[in-house]
Amino acid sequence: MSTTAGDIGSFTVWDYVVFALMLLISAVIGIYYAFAGGGQKTSKDFLMGGRSMTAVPVALSLTASFMSAVTVLGTPSEVYRFGAMFSIFAITYTLVVVISSEVFLPVFYRLGITSTYEYLELRFNKYVRLLGTVLFIIQTILYTGIVIYAPALALNQVTGFDLWGAVVATGVVCTFYCTLGGLKAVVWTDVFQVGIMVAGFSSVIIRAIVVQGGIGPILNDSYYGERLNFFDFNPNPLQRHTFWTIVVGGTFTWTGIYGVNQSQVQRYIACKNILHAKMSLYVNLLGLWAILACAVLSGLAMFSIYKDCDPWTANFVSAPDQLMPYLALDILRDYPGLPGLFVACAYSGTLSTVSSSINALAAVTVEDLVKPYFKSLTETKLSWISKITSLAYGAVCIAMAALASLMGGLLQAALSIFGMVGGPLLGLFSLGILFPFANPTGAIVGLLAGFSVSLWVGIGAQIYPALPIRSMPKYLSVEGCNFSDIATSNFTSNWTSPIPLSTVAALTTGEQIAERSALADNWYSMSYLYFSTIGTIVAVLVGVIVSLLTGGLKQNVNRDFLLTSQDCYNPMHLFTCFKNEEAEKVEVLNWKPQLDKDPYADQGTDNPAFNHLEMHHKEMKENSNGINTQEKTF
Repeated sequence: MSTTAGDIGSFTVWDYVVFALMLLISAVIGIYYAFAGGGQKTSKDFLMGGRSMTAVPVALSLTASFMSAVTVLGTPSEVYRFGAMFSIFAITYTLVVVISSEVFLPVFYRLGITSTYEYLELRFNKYVRLLGTVLFIIQTILYTGIVIYAPALALNQVTGFDLWGAVVATGVVCTFYCTLGGLKAVVWTDVFQVGIMVAGFSSVIIRAIVVQGGIGPILNDSYYGERLNFFDFNPNPLQRHTFWTIVVGGTFTWTGIYGVNQSQVQRYIACKNILHAKMSLYVNLLGLWAILACAVLSGLAMFSIYKDCDPWTANFVSAPDQLMPYLALDILRDYPGLPGLFVACAYSGTLSTVSSSINALAAVTVEDLVKPYFKSLTETKLSWISKITSLAYGAVCIAMAALASLMGGLLQAALSIFGMVGGPLLGLFSLGILFPFANPTGAIVGLLAGFSVSLWVGIGAQIYPALPIRSMPKYLSVEGCNFSDIATSNFTSNWTSPIPLSTVAALTTGEQIAERSALADNWYSMSYLYFSTIGTIVAVLVGVIVSLLTGGLKQNVNRDFLLTSQDCYNPMHLFTCFKNEEAEKVEVLNWKPQLDKDPYADQGTDNPAFNHLEMHHKEMKENSNGINTQEKTF
């Protein structure tokens, strides 16, 4: 192993064998579920797995999708460059899971919806639904482009594979098994891939501990290198990462993903009962903690190994996101197959995330853009439309991966996109579920206001990147590097920043700093984790005010569209919920009104729900006045 020169070896035959086996097994799982149980005969089978999934595989699928190549490559690099403060996200993930399972899940599950945006029409109107759907499609395609591009960097760095050849291969493989097997293939392929990802991370961590002579030297080097900076309670929102930006801003960002994003919600509402749905989120939390621990430890081990010769500053790698694959090939090259296992780890993260995104895009397209306008289509035709849509979105996501090559750090870019779009959407769903007086006018105006503000600050941050002082990069040394074959003039800087060095250099001259406006140094320099927070708060505040001014207090709202005391949001009542769910499985209500028909005609699915809803439904059908004043909730 050499940490003073750029030569770290290359792939062997065994590495290619390991990598190929991962791809082959993933494809076989997709083929199996294309024909298992008679195949995907209906759109419900294809998009929701027949609503028969159980907690553990769904939890592993949620974990695998979270552990994308963005996490595998970006988080260790983050810790290496900025320190272990990223581990505070353990608190954030806990808050996100509790909020998602106890606030949003009960409402979505009770209504038996396939697309989360169907709720928006039930609660508001079809225009709100259409607006939310369009924003989700744009957000997901952009994010998926980043996720496809990330492992291509790893492959290009450690194997010499053609960068865009790897991009196309990534998109083709996951589109193949997603189109064939639907949600079941996505979930069970994720279960296999999460094992590959954990094995890849573990191989790097174990070997690094052996190389450094134990965990003690790694922690010792990290301590003296100022990487064990777990807590920084600076309330300044302009600081990139502090305790408050991670806990507050991170909670808003990830709740927008776990609470209302179709890619995540679609899987846990496909569980066979609400207990399994909730348990899938809580079991997933254990997986999130484990992933975070692996990523942070990998970053600290990377710093311990390269503390005297930073590969990025020394130009041994061209981007920070290539540091992790560089480390893997460096320390594992004497063990044929293990470098291939790590690249398979990064590739698995991509496959799981992209396949769930494609499946979610197909779901919202069929449910929100096809079914409402082509009501005569049979289930068989809808199933074929779902598959064709999956195939088309796979091609679109491959094309959008080109945009990722034009963005900065993968981790920050990915979270920025989710923040700018996910925040306003989170605010929209929060309006519907938590505020009985919110009306369609308030929902539309609030969403547009939140999206405009978050887009303003997000785009401004890309045009006017925050100065390095806002990110507080840690010292990186090149004193131990061997520059005999490389011009030393390239190594005048031994510190790093969250933006390219050329950009930093362009912004740090005294004259250009003076030219930066107060808007750039304050509003645009806000932590990227607050993009979602701003979007959510603006959407909610504007939505509430507009609703109150446009007669929101006078409307009658069906309580089943709201979070109520009957939703078992108290964790102590979980076993009571379990007893009710298992005692008798009933048809859940889909409250979508139909013109010229009984507005409460039974639109149930086989998704189980609470027993009291069936009696409540019958009482309303007997009431000639429809939803009476007893349904009014404030």
